[in-house]
Amino acid sequence: MTETFVLITGAWHGGWGWRPVTQRLRAAGHVVVAPTLPGLADGDDPAAHSLADVVDAVVRTVEESDLHDVTLVGHSWGGYPITGAAPRLAGRLRKLVYWSAFVPTEGRSLFDEVPPAYQELFTAQAEASGDNSVTLPFEVWQHAFIGDAPEPVARLLHELLVPQPMRYFTETVAPVDFDALGVPVSYVLGEQDVALPPGEYGWNRFADRLGVPAQSVAGSHEACFTQPDALADALLKA
Repeated sequence: MTETFVLITGAWHGGWGWRPVTQRLRAAGHVVVAPTLPGLADGDDPAAHSLADVVDAVVRTVEESDLHDVTLVGHSWGGYPITGAAPRLAGRLRKLVYWSAFVPTEGRSLFDEVPPAYQELFTAQAEASGDNSVTLPFEVWQHAFIGDAPEPVARLLHELLVPQPMRYFTETVAPVDFDALGVPVSYVLGEQDVALPPGEYGWNRFADRLGVPAQSVAGSHEACFTQPDALADALLKA
């Protein structure tokens, strides 16, 4: 059966980050849309948009293409825009899938949900940037985000990342009552994902927040590059 996927990236990525997965889903006969969100295209002004603008962009992506029966997937920070968009798109959604993603709760931004070391890094980067943006250092990318890739691959992909608007980390979206929304929800988690350290700040708390078990998939936080076959399969099964 043909499915329709809208894939929303995490921080520092454009829609290009999904390409290894979109190729596999399309080869299996599915419709896939992977937009680059406002502020995350090469050359965009990181100070030009708010998190609400990003939510609006996700809604437009679905409505302007008149998509229905959509599986809406959010990766990492992408959990914020898909959560904000879900109530406005409920009648068009088949399911929501959070892949190693933040699940918003009342009044808490992504900045509030990450360990103090990340808070310090993001604050220092934003203050030094001149445009209130955050650039991910290569050492953090290599060891925490994509530890299952050879160094030359990690370096090449790191060069493709764009500055992340700090506002996207500090602004909030309203949480969703998923029972009331009436849309099935799943949580997929990389087996080697240490972008958030296990324990108090680990990813499993977000599956718990949804009230669903975390479904495991091979790979790191960047399994879209390192394990695209496994990730595509996991999104189909979620």
